[in-house]
Amino acid sequence: MTPRPEPTPATARPPTPGVARPATPRAARTPTPEAGPPLRIAVIGGGPGGLYAAALLKRLDPAREVTVWERNAPSDTFGFGVVLSDETLGGIRDADPAVYEALRRELVRWDDIDVVHRGNRTTSTGHGFAALGRRRLLELLHARCTELGVQLRFRAEAPPAAELATAHDLVIAADGVHSRTREAHDDHFRPTVTTHRCRYIWLAADFPFEAFRFETAETEHGVMQLHAYPFSADSSTVIVEMREEVWRAAGFDELDEAESTARCAKIFAEALGGRELRANNSAWTAFRTVVNERWSYGNTVLIGDAAHTAHFSIGSGTKLAVEDALALARQLGEHPTLTEALTAYEAERRPVVESTQRAALASLRWFEELAGRVDRPPRRFAFDLLTRSRRVTHANLRLRDPAFTDTVEHDFGCPPGTPPMFTPFRLRGLTLRNRIVVSPMDLYVAEDGVPGDFHLVHLGARALGGPGLVMTEMVCVSAEGRITPGCSGLWTDGQADAWARITAFVHAQAPGTALGVQLGHSGRKGSTRRMWEGIDQPLPEGNWPLVAASPLPYRAGVNQTPRALDRAGLASVREEFTAAARRAARCDFDLLELHCAHGYLLSGFLSPLTNHRTDAYGGTLEGRLRFPLEVFDAVREVWPEDRPMTVRVSATDWAEGGTTAEEAVTIARAFAAHGADAIDVSTGQVVPDERPEYGRSYQTPYADRIRSAVGVPVVAVGAISSWDDVNSLLLAGRADLCALARPHLFDPHWTLHAAAEQGYEGPAAPWPAPYRAGSRPPPTGRRE
Repeated sequence: MTPRPEPTPATARPPTPGVARPATPRAARTPTPEAGPPLRIAVIGGGPGGLYAAALLKRLDPAREVTVWERNAPSDTFGFGVVLSDETLGGIRDADPAVYEALRRELVRWDDIDVVHRGNRTTSTGHGFAALGRRRLLELLHARCTELGVQLRFRAEAPPAAELATAHDLVIAADGVHSRTREAHDDHFRPTVTTHRCRYIWLAADFPFEAFRFETAETEHGVMQLHAYPFSADSSTVIVEMREEVWRAAGFDELDEAESTARCAKIFAEALGGRELRANNSAWTAFRTVVNERWSYGNTVLIGDAAHTAHFSIGSGTKLAVEDALALARQLGEHPTLTEALTAYEAERRPVVESTQRAALASLRWFEELAGRVDRPPRRFAFDLLTRSRRVTHANLRLRDPAFTDTVEHDFGCPPGTPPMFTPFRLRGLTLRNRIVVSPMDLYVAEDGVPGDFHLVHLGARALGGPGLVMTEMVCVSAEGRITPGCSGLWTDGQADAWARITAFVHAQAPGTALGVQLGHSGRKGSTRRMWEGIDQPLPEGNWPLVAASPLPYRAGVNQTPRALDRAGLASVREEFTAAARRAARCDFDLLELHCAHGYLLSGFLSPLTNHRTDAYGGTLEGRLRFPLEVFDAVREVWPEDRPMTVRVSATDWAEGGTTAEEAVTIARAFAAHGADAIDVSTGQVVPDERPEYGRSYQTPYADRIRSAVGVPVVAVGAISSWDDVNSLLLAGRADLCALARPHLFDPHWTLHAAAEQGYEGPAAPWPAPYRAGSRPPPTGRRE
């Protein structure tokens, strides 16, 4: 594992390929907010966020002059129902009891989610939803604004924000996803707008569904999805969604509103009980995720969809807008100047919004990849759907609906009282007692490639900590294939003897824990300093020559230019891998992993960003795969038949022009066809200008995609930090094994502690005899 750089701060987010961004920054006047609380306030946009902000600000200070501009009529609205969380309702109750009481009388509440898939309906309960009609919500907010003295200007186009800013103390831009305010000042707000791959349409049914209903329709054109929920005693929102290519194949691009509505009703006739659907200025659209680097400009501030959007599948649009209004009103009341208040507003809301957007993006992509999930059994499919955003987890569902969770665990094969992570898993002749893998972690403390006491203690401690499999760091196949002078190797018999000492300790003192070796070659990323001395920086002296697929330095002007391997060089490297594999077998390692990720030598052949060859080992993906597959075949031939072999790949380069998701599937399929027993799915670290989408479990969707498309077992990695995440990933069918690195640095006994915290004392997590007295948390002092 090569440590990653810290994520780019939100305040300095770089341009994202494929999204809208102004081509030429324009000079802009920067208004200076006056000191003191704002008295004249302009609100652009009469949606729920703008109206609620206006009502709150007027209620908190009746002396304020608050005006709302809304270009539509009071009764005009898109969509139908609005879902609000108990958290949002609690904030409304505390800020304005009158609005809360009016809403409470209108809300429709329910607890169940129905997932209908291939004729099977799976119901999960205990979720707690509240909804009402969007039009009714607007009517209530109109009434409250009027009661408080807010000026509502309907059918009135708001003057430009810059003009309003000169005549008002504060301008609130609540003008939606297509915000003209944001566009007028895009050089300051610096938005990125990403258009996604599905088309959807908002419709309504004139009857209430009993629950939140998700239903798939597998048509001749592709998979379509229905999202439906009640919002009144006699009405439900119905959203139909599908991939763009399915939408076109089905001919929806040629249908008008009435024809589309009738067609959707026919496709989902069983869910609707044969009833019709109705539209309301409904049009097929693609969801756009809006992110802004800044939310305020002088005395103008963005709220709601103008500032940020989150996919409708987690029901967050109105919720976020209302919570923005609550936070803005609170900060304006707590700070003496507008500048301080707007800064505090963004500081409070941005982390919440970014967390929501990460969850929404995970949910959105789940539906984009729906076709790859339809073959899962009904209850596993339902569990996968319910946990798609990573906000609802296995433990959370167990609290909400233990009966449903019990059935999913039973289907998975969990013995009674056994969490999913403590079920065994078989790879070729090796049975792992549980699903936890200690991920490879480069230590950089070897001497001349020889692992020493630090390696013994590091790997031994993790093995004693209870995982099913412990992986070594990348063990280099030659001196020239090291990353740093501190990297370990298997190019000499002396190194093999040192590794044999470690495997013997693990097998004797931690019986049941498997030890795997990861073989690799640094390629163009070699001859650098140890991590803590300057990551990816060349050595101040004693550098060795590098080889790679193509003569491209890792960082131009920083790292040396490698020599492109010729035929003789390819044959030599291939032999180095097989010689190392023979030694690894003699060391008695239980599993061998071939490192084809993170920009090292074999990964450098796979990525089009690092392989510019014009011979048989470059060009098309077939050519780029050729040498890694040759190495795999040579290693598999000398590795014992009964011991498994896995391959680690980077499923995306996180950079434009790099490995695509489709290519990653092809790469995994090729290795599986050559005999790989599992694919260890990582991402990135191939080029230095990568832009990863960091976040909890952020790499696991790539493992999920490969597992679904190829049918090969996968190891999921990437910011998996809790046993709850592990159980969720396994039960949903997104991974077979979960590899964790940093959690095992923090706690070498992470697996045993996970068992104790779940009350599990079975054979998959035995405490070493000398440690059994510590298998329960020690008593602590009383805390008042």
